[in-house]
Amino acid sequence: MDAAGGRARPIAGGTDLLLDLQQGRHPPIDVLVDVSQVAEMNILELRSECAFIGAAVPLSRLVAAPMLHTHAQALIEACGLIGGPQVRNVATLGGNVAHALPAADGTIALLALGAQVEVAAPQASRLVALSTLFAGAGRSTLQVGKELIVGFHLPLIKTGQASAFLRVMRPQGVALPILNVAAWIQRADDRILDVRLAIGPGGPTPLKLNEAEQILRGQSFSAAILDEAVRAVQNQAHFRSSPGRATADYRRSLANGLTREVIQLAWERAAVAPLSQ
Repeated sequence: MDAAGGRARPIAGGTDLLLDLQQGRHPPIDVLVDVSQVAEMNILELRSECAFIGAAVPLSRLVAAPMLHTHAQALIEACGLIGGPQVRNVATLGGNVAHALPAADGTIALLALGAQVEVAAPQASRLVALSTLFAGAGRSTLQVGKELIVGFHLPLIKTGQASAFLRVMRPQGVALPILNVAAWIQRADDRILDVRLAIGPGGPTPLKLNEAEQILRGQSFSAAILDEAVRAVQNQAHFRSSPGRATADYRRSLANGLTREVIQLAWERAAVAPLSQ
């Protein structure tokens, strides 16, 4: 990639890149570097303190992985809704993230799960927070032709923790959601000890709902505190109208119910101890 002088791109599933090239939405490329068989990028395993997902693992393999059903339920639910079965057989989580769309289902789930991203460059590899990879709609902070997503590190679920993902969409197989929301919760009895929330599209980049998180954190679970959190979502998110998908007003309306529902679902799941690894 480095030798191609910026005119090379990595390709695994190609479900985004090849369409963009075909439809003239991407600058010309001289070299495609197939990373689908790179061993380190195809690892899917439990490690001492994390679940590791290689960037080139197909989505269908993620959806079928028992360890992710235990430790990353939100990601399973998100990946199971991306495209159709044929797309999921080749599309990858690395591609979903690298494409940097503000409502990418896998990305929204990973934000709520607190994922860190392993990025390789010619000099060294580094571990960064997922949120640092986005510069705008469809724009990544990765150095073009020089950096590559190797995989994702997800914290392991502990007792009292759970996650959930919900999406409102047009018929299955349509590429992008009208709105999606993901939640991760840690609870003790009736109290929310910690929470992470993400929504898309709520701005030019995948949006972590910090204001709603601050309101919920440390509080007893109740309808009143959910109302406060929803108001914070409306305050922080900037919904826009998309031709053929939804108006900003419709998305604002959806956000009210969908945010409540996904928090409630994660809360109920957190009452059940996780399965054995």
